[in-house]
Amino acid sequence: MTAEEKNLAESIEKIGGLLNTAKTEIGKRIIGQHTVIEQSLVVLLSGGHGLLIGAPGLAKTRLVDTLGTVMGLSESRVQFTPDLMPADILGSEVLETNKQGAREFRFIEGPIFSQLLMADEINRASPRTQSALLQAMQEKEVSIAGQTRALPEPFHVLATQNPIEQEGTYPLPEAQLDRFLLQIDVNFPDRDTERLILEATTGVMDVQAKQVFDAALLIEAQNAVRQMPVGTSVVDAILDLVRQGRPEDETATDLVRNNISWGPGPRAAQALMLATRARALIQGRLTPDLDDVVALAHPVLVHRMALSFAARAQNIALSDVIQNMVNEAILTKDAA
Repeated sequence: MTAEEKNLAESIEKIGGLLNTAKTEIGKRIIGQHTVIEQSLVVLLSGGHGLLIGAPGLAKTRLVDTLGTVMGLSESRVQFTPDLMPADILGSEVLETNKQGAREFRFIEGPIFSQLLMADEINRASPRTQSALLQAMQEKEVSIAGQTRALPEPFHVLATQNPIEQEGTYPLPEAQLDRFLLQIDVNFPDRDTERLILEATTGVMDVQAKQVFDAALLIEAQNAVRQMPVGTSVVDAILDLVRQGRPEDETATDLVRNNISWGPGPRAAQALMLATRARALIQGRLTPDLDDVVALAHPVLVHRMALSFAARAQNIALSDVIQNMVNEAILTKDAA
């Protein structure tokens, strides 16, 4: 083992221990939802953004608030509404008089100038306001009044979306969906977990989580993720899976060709590559394996593919198509 590999292994071991502590602290306030917590940490460790989709009352807002506390990030929250304007997110210039009596413009930063931005019910704002996040999410900077301003490091957007009520909402455009590393589905808890939630959250005291990381440590973890080696079999599995989801690709199955109108682009493969590394780090491994690809295929691909009109008419589920892709690209080959 070279010195560089030894340093990376030591860094991963240290970060892995901190991540175990972080999961424990998050679990104090978010009961159950282990997959949701893991995928949220994957988003942060990958340096990306997450889209949390679930019915009201499933602790999506509480999760983001807890992540901000545990990871030691400055956070802000924007409640997206139809009348929200881009300036309400980005900030604006105001004209004021300085001490010398001269008038000048001063820029007042909006809530986007934070390390963790919660975009609550993002699909309730107009497309004009939604697009205010596009440059920030991809380039970590914003252009306002002819000047480019860098955002704090690290910078993450965790957006929530209610899948039930669609009246008065504006579906996110494909270009913006593609900027989310993962779509994290927040489902209802089972009976035993819901009992624990009732006992823990209806008393006098509300349990608080403690800070484990800070911004510098998170950036160190993100650098470690990008340095983790990835085996050829994992890279091939990612390429096979993503390319198989494109109807025009020669490797696409009949199920994809007949039911998918557009498939995932290269950003999906990049997201899957980073996410598998981050999941391996969370679980204390030095390199990802095929199980990581299988586990993260759905949250990486589900918002980057679209069913055709005919497929929707036949009630074909996108999750079933993705599972078929996983079977063809990974599980069948692995069994052979």
